[in-house]
Amino acid sequence: MRAIWKGAVSFGLVNVPVRLFSATENHDVQFRQVHEKDGGRIKYQRVCSIDGEEVPYSDIAKGYEAADGQMVVLTDEDLKSLPTRSTKEISIEKFVPSEQIDPLLFDKSYYLEPDKTGLKPYVLLRDALEKADRMALVTVSVRTRMTLAVLRVRDGVIVLQTLLWADEVRAPEFESLSEETHATAKELAMASSLVDSLSGDYEPDEFEDDYAEAVTQLVATKIEGGDITETPEAKGEETEVVDLLAALQRSVDKAKAAKTGGSSGGAAAGGSSDDGAAKKAASSTAKKATKKATTTKAAAKKTTAKKSTAKTATKKAAAKKAS
Repeated sequence: MRAIWKGAVSFGLVNVPVRLFSATENHDVQFRQVHEKDGGRIKYQRVCSIDGEEVPYSDIAKGYEAADGQMVVLTDEDLKSLPTRSTKEISIEKFVPSEQIDPLLFDKSYYLEPDKTGLKPYVLLRDALEKADRMALVTVSVRTRMTLAVLRVRDGVIVLQTLLWADEVRAPEFESLSEETHATAKELAMASSLVDSLSGDYEPDEFEDDYAEAVTQLVATKIEGGDITETPEAKGEETEVVDLLAALQRSVDKAKAAKTGGSSGGAAAGGSSDDGAAKKAASSTAKKATKKATTTKAAAKKTTAKKSTAKTATKKAAAKKAS
């Protein structure tokens, strides 16, 4: 495991240096959205809902939607003015009875590992929590925002569990349960009998995620049977390289045109420096082609003249021999 945070637990006048590790991981089955025809992954673009244009990350800001639907855009300066805490301290506020913390308030769980220098005070805090049968209510800032959490002991390790704020728990308002309805004595006796017959201890290894196992087996079967889709490499990165090279070429052409005074001339003619560079290149190409054609034509005339001279010489020699 890799530590995601380093700090210290403030325990009275004692500081316990610790490292924070995620105590859980998600093993939920994850599917990809792909094109059925070729198996290519579906990509989503950041498109503005007003003008329909794709928006680069550099132009994206944080917005807060008010209750009436109005959007307030927050700048970096606005966000810096908000109260933040970047301290590396887990401050114990009080020790509370374990039964007072509703499990519904638990959010995320982390393991606390002590540094070598803090092993003794870590063990002291752990043993004190176990003996008191209480949880330590703490405040902590894992990133920038302060949150409530509790410290408790599990398998000899101190666990930090962040808590939801009180207003984040919804009130159960169901009209069907508002009536004063209760089970009869006979019904309750039968239900109690059923509870007794199904009573037992919780063994986590006794249960398993059969859905995830079935998906894994299904995929393995398809691979063994050759039922897979060969997905070609995406062309997005190659296009970006081509665009980059084109941009660099335009920059080079523009710099050359500016250096030779082509940019001012191009502007005077009503065209850009890029157009001037392009026309210059076209003119150079045309000149080369004309020169090549002239050279070819001259060579052809020279060859024709040689042939004519040779033919005349042959006729004279024949006439001399006949005489």
